This record gives sequence, C-alpha cells and structure tokens, in this order.
Amino acid sequence: MVQKEQVVSSRDNILAKIKAIPMEQKPLPEIPDFELKLELIELFIQSIKGNKGEVIDQKQLREFLEINRFTKIIDLSKNFPDLGTLELVKDPHDLADLEVAIIKGQFGVAENGGIWLTDDNMGLRALPFITEHLVIVLEEKSLVSNMHTAYQKIGNQHSGFGLFLAGPSKTADIEQSLVIGAHGAKSLRVVFI
Repeated sequence: MVQKEQVVSSRDNILAKIKAIPMEQKPLPEIPDFELKLELIELFIQSIKGNKGEVIDQKQLREFLEINRFTKIIDLSKNFPDLGTLELVKDPHDLADLEVAIIKGQFGVAENGGIWLTDDNMGLRALPFITEHLVIVLEEKSLVSNMHTAYQKIGNQHSGFGLFLAGPSKTADIEQSLVIGAHGAKSLRVVFI
C-alpha cells in the first residue's frame, strides 16, 4: 500500500509557525470612566460659549424677544405658551421666514455643549435649521458629563431621527473666514429650567 504524502499549504505552514511562538499573557488595559470632575453646569456653559452660543435665563429670553420685536415665533417647549405666535405647520416651506423656534432638549453634554434632540422635540426635522434664532429649553438635572454617558443614555431609543446640536450654524470654508448662520440658525440660546 502506498502512503499518500500529506500536502501542507503555505497558509497552514504560516499559521502553525505563529501558534508555536511562545506568548506571555498580558492583562487587558483599564478603561477609564471618562467622568469629568468639574461642575457640569459651568462646563456646559463654557462649551456653549465656545460654540458661539449663549446660556440665558427666562427673563433674558423675554428681553431678547421683546427688544428684537420678533413676531414669528414657534414654541414647542410648552414652557412659554404665551410667547408662541405661530402653530407648527406640516410643510417646512411655510416656515421660511420663521424668526424664533423654542424647543425642548432631552439632555445636554457638558464636555462639548451638545444637546440631544429627536423628532419628538423638533416637530419638523427642518425646524432647528430653518429658523433664524433657535432657543433650546433644557432641564439642569438632565446634563451628563461626556459623550460616553450620552450614548449610554440614548441607548435603544426608537426615533426616526436624532442629533446633537451644539451651537448656531457655522462654516469657515470660504477664505477661512468664520461665518455664523450660513446654513441654519444664526444664534443658539439655551434656557435652563
């Protein structure tokens, strides 16, 4: 009886040599908790300012609206029912001249000023971008320290659309000059409640 020679492929040969290399066990690296040790409200305010936004109180919001004599205001936050002058429409084209939109954010991220919004907050997906000035109402207790915690908080939320918004629209692609309000709201104001 003739024995067949066993053919070893070069792949098998390489894998066998790799497996023969002695390797010492190394512990996995420790993953830091990424928690910020600073006061969340102060850090959030610094982040919003760095993003060219502003954190104001309820009195300052009313003064801002009064001084500028805005007449086209949508309030979806339900915190300022006396301020809204328009109802939400179905067609975003009808909001082309909207001056102020007031919406409620789900939570804010202190490390970067991002505010989590979904369809439930915006009414129309175009609303935060089509308005001239955006006001987001946010509960102080809803702040989280960083994006790691934020993504855990989002978890498996079921929404057709969601985004983190951290300031007014900005671009610097034309001659490296910063332009605010080029592709969306000219200003962002956050009101803590």
